[in-house]
Amino acid sequence: MSIQTMAKADPRDTERIVRQLRAARAAGCDIARVAVPDLTAARSISRIRERTGLPIVADVHFDHRLAIEAARCGADGLRVNPGNLGGPRAVRAVAEAARAAGIPIRVGVNAGSLPKRAGRPVAASVSAVVRAALDMANEFFRCEFFELKVSLKAFDVPLTIAANRAFAAASDLPIHLGLTEAGPPLSGAVRSAAALAPLLLEGIGDTVRISLSGSPAEEVRAARTLLVCLGLRKGGAVVSCPTCGRTSAEVVPVARRVEHFLEESGLSLVVAVMGCEVNGPGEARAADVGIAFGPRGRGLLFEGGVVVESAPNRELERLLMCRLRQAAEARHG
Repeated sequence: MSIQTMAKADPRDTERIVRQLRAARAAGCDIARVAVPDLTAARSISRIRERTGLPIVADVHFDHRLAIEAARCGADGLRVNPGNLGGPRAVRAVAEAARAAGIPIRVGVNAGSLPKRAGRPVAASVSAVVRAALDMANEFFRCEFFELKVSLKAFDVPLTIAANRAFAAASDLPIHLGLTEAGPPLSGAVRSAAALAPLLLEGIGDTVRISLSGSPAEEVRAARTLLVCLGLRKGGAVVSCPTCGRTSAEVVPVARRVEHFLEESGLSLVVAVMGCEVNGPGEARAADVGIAFGPRGRGLLFEGGVVVESAPNRELERLLMCRLRQAAEARHG
């Protein structure tokens, strides 16, 4: 399962885009999308690609000629919107450009910009979203272009789930999963998880993006966390208690520092940070390693649910981080 994000800067500001996408790559990004509103943006793709090391998908709306130019300028893929690409001639021209470049096309359907019918706007519904995807896919098929993938996105969670299920039942084309305009980091990540987790657990989806009003790196971290939680990607995880009146140390900052270390090191370990003897080590028995702060100034370090050392609470984080650094050094040779 590949993780995708999108650059969030003026396409002419190549330096800023490169910084964003390098940070996203460090966070675990596999594919990046870049908006192409004009020819200058299309012609910057090769530089962005070279300087980030990421495959770049050109995101094109309204003018199919921009997709053609992006294909000529080194894009690794194109994303086009059935609601605004143009008619059959535009589809054929884009198909020919993608074929010549040897790159795929994503038919990206958004519930808020569906193709008009008889010159009239179409209300968002499961059938309308699926029909838009199938109709454009068939247009490309008539051009004998078959390197397609499809996305069916909406802000509405039930609509997104139902549309992707329906399309997966009707077609074998690869699906890119996402929830469009999901929102700020916290609410957007929760909303996206609610929509995407059921689909991912059913085996639907080949790539995923969590679209947040935040940085590309935040999107990637949210997507990676979701995939790790579902067992679809290896990665580290922190088991930390929510804290209560029995908590005898500052659990939250310790848990955050541990989580940051796991992200930076790439360790695929489950690490526990518990605030009292009730939750640790018993509730965190499945953790690879962990600490439990104690009520009288002393707590425990445990591995695989087995206590290996008792130490003052103030020393537990240091002991834990020593274990994690040793594991990271062993991993990297």
